[in-house]
Amino acid sequence: MLVLSRADVEGLIDLDRLREAIAGAMADLSAGRVSMPPRIAAVVPERDALLAAMPAYLSSSGALATKLVSLFPRNTDRPTHQAVIVVFDAENGSPLALMDGEAITAARTAAGSALATDLLAREEPYRLVVIGTGVQARAHLRAVSRVRQFGSVCVAGRDHRKAEALAREFGGGHFREVGAYVHIEQAVREADVVCACTHSAEPVVRREWLKPGTHINSVGYNTAGREVDGATFRDALVVVESRAAALAAPPAGSNDIAMAIAEGAMTREHVHAELGELVSGARPGRTDASQITLYKSVGVAAQDAAAAAMVLDAARKAGVGRTIDL
Repeated sequence: MLVLSRADVEGLIDLDRLREAIAGAMADLSAGRVSMPPRIAAVVPERDALLAAMPAYLSSSGALATKLVSLFPRNTDRPTHQAVIVVFDAENGSPLALMDGEAITAARTAAGSALATDLLAREEPYRLVVIGTGVQARAHLRAVSRVRQFGSVCVAGRDHRKAEALAREFGGGHFREVGAYVHIEQAVREADVVCACTHSAEPVVRREWLKPGTHINSVGYNTAGREVDGATFRDALVVVESRAAALAAPPAGSNDIAMAIAEGAMTREHVHAELGELVSGARPGRTDASQITLYKSVGVAAQDAAAAAMVLDAARKAGVGRTIDL
């Protein structure tokens, strides 16, 4: 078995190749070429935490993998999301690799948002706003800024000092303006593309803050609340990774969508398309410049399997990692 550390994985991820791999996986998922049961989880109520299992098999690429991921939102001395991924041989079931899943989770989630932005955002947006200052926020700044020529890239968060520090990391990029907002509302009001990367139980994206034509990526997951309000779902063209996953109850599905349905802001039929349907052309994307578009991600195992297979292939070619006998 090949063992890949977090540093190994980070060094092997090519963001553009990863976005392509995610596009293929999403198209396969929507076409019924993926075996992917709903995410299950063991709950740790004392810590408001959970341990989830996410297996998937992509027949077109032979990617067979499972991720074990923990979500401990109270963590302050280590990441709230921690994970490992095991890749298996699709011919005989033998375990081939054990790799860090934290880096892959961050990168594949951001790659999905970048893909959605490429498919749904207006052609010439000016300001990208990322809400959040953690791992996902950093990953989204890197990935989403690659699919459009943004003139301004800004960060907003509860801790303005952290937002400023994260913005400074991108100060040397090819942007006319890089900065941090003091108020999230102002950031959303001035954004052309919003990436909500929070664990907020209260909406950080509200309909009345959005200007016409805004595209939103929402990757936050919190069973105690939501980061996008129901009115935004009501008025937006809504796209998800998988209808079955997004419309399921947590831990598989989205609390944002469940709450919007419960309060009558939308129905299950309001979900316009899966991301893979946009990739394949089976469903249309944006139809006019004033439309609000929303990609709600709940995280699906097909993306993990595709990303892990790509990383394993790159590791073998580069001779990276450590081989062990179980």
